[in-house]
Amino acid sequence: MMCFFARSRPVGNSQLRFRSNLMPFLELSLHCNASQQPHLESALEGLGALAVTLTDAADAIDEKPILEPGVGETPVWPELVLTALFAEDANSNLLLHALTDECAELDPSQVQFRRVEDQNWERVWMDDYPPLRFGASLWIVPWNCETPPEAANATIVRLDPGLAFGSGTHATTALCLEWLESLNLNGKAVLDVGCGSGILAIAALKLGATRAVGIDNDPQALLASRDNAERNDVADRLQAFAPEDAPDETYPVVVANILASALDALAERIAARVAPGGVLALSGILDGQQHELIARYGAWFDDLQVTQREDWLRISGVRRSPVT
Repeated sequence: MMCFFARSRPVGNSQLRFRSNLMPFLELSLHCNASQQPHLESALEGLGALAVTLTDAADAIDEKPILEPGVGETPVWPELVLTALFAEDANSNLLLHALTDECAELDPSQVQFRRVEDQNWERVWMDDYPPLRFGASLWIVPWNCETPPEAANATIVRLDPGLAFGSGTHATTALCLEWLESLNLNGKAVLDVGCGSGILAIAALKLGATRAVGIDNDPQALLASRDNAERNDVADRLQAFAPEDAPDETYPVVVANILASALDALAERIAARVAPGGVLALSGILDGQQHELIARYGAWFDDLQVTQREDWLRISGVRRSPVT
């Protein structure tokens, strides 16, 4: 199964994605469970890891994928592979000894080392994420990729997902981008719940919204959103907040691309952010999860519609005006 969410981040001031002098690394990898992950990750950082990556250890078709984390949570898989990069001259024997001293529960036989060559990460990213069109006029283009000739007169979002979820390649994000492209956003404010890379908020601004607010529980997502906003010359119109710091106001357009469980848990709070007559789009919903959400959001929204792409769904509706 393809993993839909892999958390990877440089430690300290490391910037592995943008190294110009290519050089090899020593890679350490190990299996662990979710309860062991925080201690092991902290220990790897303390030993001088340049970057730590978390990926799904399972490869079963019925394994539940993790998408963009719900607001206020940082989910991980039950079984994980932790991969840490160290400088090439790091001593693997000393690292293993120090790691097992720090984490007594760790089985040394589960730790593997290998030498990996550095790559031109900018080139790799560009190859993995080609320019993509959404709707009639919206294009998501990697920041270091040339604009396709057919997009010369289109709305362009230049994106570097960096360490946050959201490149436009996943069906949940695509459903939201297509919905935003179909709206008349001129003169409107937009709220993006679970903003990730900022792709939805920035797309809304490029499509005519006057301002956008992104909310995410992950500080890295807030940094990525602000960085991408600057890349697209909309930084003065995008604000990104942790949930507890977000302004208490309503918006004519709200989009939430998070897990179905979070959409259910946050339904009342999300509904309260949509102005009467405003529109809402919910995504991150697997086929089969829509029925409970439709019933839940039906308390506040009319004209609820379901749109499907692959195994994923978007629910959209119009906020009902309160009874006077």
